[in-house]
Amino acid sequence: MQTLDQADALSLHHKNTCVTKHPMDTTIRNIDEKMYRALKAKAALAGKTVGEMVNEAIQVYLARPDAHAKRGSLKDLKPEEYPSGNERLSEEVDAIVYSS
Repeated sequence: MQTLDQADALSLHHKNTCVTKHPMDTTIRNIDEKMYRALKAKAALAGKTVGEMVNEAIQVYLARPDAHAKRGSLKDLKPEEYPSGNERLSEEVDAIVYSS
């Protein structure tokens, strides 16, 4: 897997289409301040910029298999039987939780 480097323009070829990727400046709103500070500190320790770290995070996120691709309904779920011996499980849990 090739890492996209923000410093260099990178040409991506897909079939007969050529798209050139150029670094861009952007504003991202509503970032948690504590997480941003932690990211900035990790970037400094790694000798990278915050932008490089964000690009890496986006690349990893986009490379993940889409876990939510198949959206279904709760109606599609099928109930499963509890294993034998758990017929009174709810009562046993209540006795533990609510006993004084």
